[in-house]
This record gives sequence, structure tokens and C-alpha cells, in this order.
Amino acid sequence: MFDTVAESYDKTNDLLSFGQDRIWRKKVLKEVNPVSGQTILDLAAGTGSSSIVFKKPGVRVIASDFSKGMLEVGKKRHPELEFVFADATKLPFENNSVDAVTISFGLRNVQEPKVALKEMLRVLKPGGKVVICEFSKVNVPVIKQLYGFYLKRILPRLSSLLAKNQGAYEYLAESIIAWPSQQQLVSWLSEAGFENAQYKNASFGVVAIHSGKKAAK
Repeated sequence: MFDTVAESYDKTNDLLSFGQDRIWRKKVLKEVNPVSGQTILDLAAGTGSSSIVFKKPGVRVIASDFSKGMLEVGKKRHPELEFVFADATKLPFENNSVDAVTISFGLRNVQEPKVALKEMLRVLKPGGKVVICEFSKVNVPVIKQLYGFYLKRILPRLSSLLAKNQGAYEYLAESIIAWPSQQQLVSWLSEAGFENAQYKNASFGVVAIHSGKKAAK
């Protein structure tokens, strides 16, 4: 499904989010705060639009995804990044090998998200950090109602005009509605073994940025 929308994916997301995706990426960058000498693993990186923000002098950025079509487009757009095909539930990386793992709008698409969280913990170095940016639950009544209307009524119509594969964006709305709350994802992080699991809402909870740390030895 994602292979078919790879070329237009970034532009479509920018339009459907009214440019908010750029703001969310900046918030993730601030949370990860990469420094020279570190290795950052960005899962579900798609074409690398979420990964490129971490590319600073001395920082190694690995952009990985399960869609080969996305990776091929990404290699052309961002040749300065390292692209790797990877299943989030069976990461092809050694134990304790990266300083931070991040995933933006991709954990919903993983068939076994709890397994993926354990894999993230495994590949992190002691003291390393996970940062998850994902659509979440709006708790402000009026905004919640408007957002629900957008997801169910507006998003499908817009996607039919903007995207080549409307089904991919119908799935998007359904997966957002079905995704667990902020507090539930905090519980998943803790169950996986992360310390200091917490979250920060963005755009009134349309998006939540979760984080946690691997215990330092």
C-alpha cells in the first residue's frame, strides 16, 4: 500500500495536516536532541522526511522502513542519509547499538506494536532514549468533535483528490480512531521495560510525543 503512494506521500501529508507535520517534526527533534557522535535510528522513516531533521555534523542517521518503495524514493531525495529495510518487530541491528530510536506516525502500522517496543529497547544503548510521535486522543470537547468530523468526513474526500491511493488514507483515519490513548501507550512503554515513560500533547492531543529511557548500567 505504501509503495504505491511513495512519490506523493510527503506532499499529501503536508496538505492533509495543513503544514502541522513540520511543527511536529521540530518537536520530535527537540525531544531527541542529537549530538555529535550519536547514532539515531528512525523507524517507519518512509522517504526520510522525518529522518533528515536529525542530520547534524557528526550524527549518524539510519532511516529504516518496511516499504521498499518508500526507501527507493528516499534514497533519491536524501542521498546523505543511510536507508535500511527493516521490520520493526525484528530489527536487523545489534543489541545496545544506537543512542536513540524514534518513530513518527508508524507504530500504528506495526502489526505487533508491543513487540516493536521491546525491539527498540533491545537495540538502544544503556541510557538511550525512545521518542514516539503518533496521532492520539483529543480531550478538549469542541476540538474533539471537530477533529472527529475531519477524520470521518473531510479526510477521505481530501485524500481522494490528493492521493493516488485513496484506500491508504481511508485506512489512516480508521487506524487513528482505533489507536489507544496517551496513557495506554505510556503503559505499553513501561511494560516493555522503558523507564520514565511519559508524553507531551501537541495540537491539543491530535498528536502525542511519547518518550522513555533504557536503564543505564
